[in-house]
Amino acid sequence: MTMTYGLLMAGLVLLILGGDTLVRGATTAARSLGVSPLLIGLTLVSMGTSAPELVTSLTAVLQGSPGLAMGNVVGSNIANVLLILGATALIAPIAVDRGAFRRDGWMLILSTAVCVGAVLVGTIDARWGAAMLVLLLAYMVWAWWGERRHRDREARKFEHMTEDAPDARGGFWSGLGLAVVGIALTIGGARLLVDNAVIVARDIGVSDTVIGLTVVAVGTSLPELVTSVVAAFRRHADVALGNVVGSNIYNVLGILGVTAVVTPIRVPPEIIRLDIWVMVAATALVILFVRTGMRIVRIEGLALLVAYGVYVTWLARDLLPLG
Repeated sequence: MTMTYGLLMAGLVLLILGGDTLVRGATTAARSLGVSPLLIGLTLVSMGTSAPELVTSLTAVLQGSPGLAMGNVVGSNIANVLLILGATALIAPIAVDRGAFRRDGWMLILSTAVCVGAVLVGTIDARWGAAMLVLLLAYMVWAWWGERRHRDREARKFEHMTEDAPDARGGFWSGLGLAVVGIALTIGGARLLVDNAVIVARDIGVSDTVIGLTVVAVGTSLPELVTSVVAAFRRHADVALGNVVGSNIYNVLGILGVTAVVTPIRVPPEIIRLDIWVMVAATALVILFVRTGMRIVRIEGLALLVAYGVYVTWLARDLLPLG
C-alpha cells in the first residue's frame, strides 16, 4: 500500500502543477492576442484554478466512481468556505465590496440551490448539466459586462489575478504549447489520484464518496488555499472571498455541468443524507458573516475553521479502519 499512497500524492502534485501550467500558458496566449486583463481573470484564471476538480470529477465518473466525483465537488465547496475563508480571515480580516458581493452572492445562492435540487433528484443527467452550463455562461457575461461598466473592487481583483498570474516567455504559440502541457499534467494527475484513491478507499473499507469529500476535495482545493493565504499575508485578504465565491460557482455549474453532459451522475446516498446540507449551511454561514458588517473578522474565521474541524472529525470515523 505504500506505493499506492505515494502514487496518490504524486497525482495531487501533478494536478497542482498542471493547473498552474495551464493558467500560465493560457494567460500568455491570451495576452499575446490582446485580450483584456479583466476578461482573462474572469475566465482563464478563475477556470484554470478549477481545472483539477473538473478533470478529477470527469475521470472518476468515466471510471465508474460517481461518489468520488460528487464528493470532490461538494467537499471542495465545503473546504473552500470553512477551511480557506476561515484560515484567511484568521490571518487578516476580509473586507467585502457591497456591490460586487450583491451580484456574486446571489449567484452563489442560486448555484447552491441548483446543486441541492439536482442532488435531491438522485441522478444529474445531461438536461441538468446543460442548464448548469447555460447559467454559468449567463453569469460570466453578466459579471464581465457589469465590471466593465462599474470599476468596483472585484473588477480590480480580476485584473490583479491576471497581473499576478505566472507568465511564460514567448508569445501565442509558446503559451498555447504550455497550456497543452498543463492539460496533459492535469489529466495524468487526475488519473493517478482517482485510481489510487479508489484503491485506498476499498483497502480501508470506506466509500469512494468519503475519500472524495476529504483527501480528494482538500487536495484539489490546494491552489485556492495557497492563493488565498498568500494574499492574506500580503494584506490583500479581500481577494480570498472572490476566489472562493467564484470557485464554488464554477464547481457546481461548470464541473457538475460538464460532467453530467458527458455522462449521468448517480448521487450517492451519503451526499443526500449529510454533506449537501453541510454545504448549504456553510454557504449560509459565510453570507450571514458578510452581511453583518460587510467583512469577515478573525473570530468569524475561527468559527469557520472550528466548523470544518467538526465536519472532518465526523467523516474521519469512516476513514479510520476499525480493529
